[in-house]
Amino acid sequence: MIDKTQIVIYDPGMGIPTEPIGSIPRPPALLAALTDHAAGRISDAELAARQAEAVADTITRLEQLGCPVLVDGEQSKPSFVTYPIAGLDGLSPDGAVIPFADGHTRQLPHLTSGPFRYRVHAAEYLREARRHTRLPVKQAVIAPSALSLLYPAAGIAGYPRKVFLDDLIAEAEADIRGCLDAGAHAVQLDFTEGRLSLKLDPSGGLLEDFIALNNQVLERFSTAERARIGVHTCPGGDQDSTHSADVDYGGLLPRLLRLQAGNFYVQLAGEPDPARVLDVIGAHLRPGTRVFIGVTDPIDPEVETPEQVRDRVLRAARHIPVERLGTCDDCGFSPFADDTSTSREVAFAKIAARIRGTALAAEALGV
Repeated sequence: MIDKTQIVIYDPGMGIPTEPIGSIPRPPALLAALTDHAAGRISDAELAARQAEAVADTITRLEQLGCPVLVDGEQSKPSFVTYPIAGLDGLSPDGAVIPFADGHTRQLPHLTSGPFRYRVHAAEYLREARRHTRLPVKQAVIAPSALSLLYPAAGIAGYPRKVFLDDLIAEAEADIRGCLDAGAHAVQLDFTEGRLSLKLDPSGGLLEDFIALNNQVLERFSTAERARIGVHTCPGGDQDSTHSADVDYGGLLPRLLRLQAGNFYVQLAGEPDPARVLDVIGAHLRPGTRVFIGVTDPIDPEVETPEQVRDRVLRAARHIPVERLGTCDDCGFSPFADDTSTSREVAFAKIAARIRGTALAAEALGV
């Protein structure tokens, strides 16, 4: 057990900060355990033991790579979006369908009764991760806007949408606050549905609803707390495919940057015209906020070199003041537990390139 009084405090003013986004491919032993558990061949306790082993291994390997901020790799989450509702009563499996460019889909459940409550809060994952390290640990949570899609268009008898949203806002606040109280270095809201919303509703009305809902949660936190809260945007990244990469970032980013968060994690390495995206970010970045740009692409099987990462950071520094700049991976490497499109070894190699390349850029910029 780690002595939490000896947790190392990470100073983002030293060099250029760099952070993972979240998920890392599960090791073979955990993948086998997930299959066996689904088939009833192993118990809940046995699955939990394999998940705990994977968390410990992930933390150790990230430390060995020199990561200044760690994550648990979402080894115990069924997915980045469904962790709060896994095993929850009052759900039907036939909810919103999310199509990906390669033809596969993911389907959310829909709510059949209220009141809505999270079954699992992310602080549980954070506390387990912090047992294994003295270094800062970041925790990803799902944005309330994504979970708002659980409410069916036909409504629920005796449980109006307004009441559902009030319950959702309270639960999302508790999810974030629990992580802050448990010592998270940062809490990251995963907002992949932001870009997707413009595909579903090109008028931008759905996106405006999402922004307003997320801000209702974020505004419940103090300025100091919001400095430790960030929002991640990407066009999805499941089985090496995206759901909204064809949507122009120019329609999303000015609105996204109105969110009352202190940090933004923006997928960029996979973009065809990163300079144009950086222009938009530079023009709309609010005072006191920081942007972490994606410098490695989990969808691309080619491992970036540190020099490629360095050059991506140097390009970004021509648009964003270096004191407000950080780096990250574009997306998680395995946002759903069954996504094996990227190997664990490739993910760690890309993370190593991000860390080294960011350091090279900091040296070149003299920070």
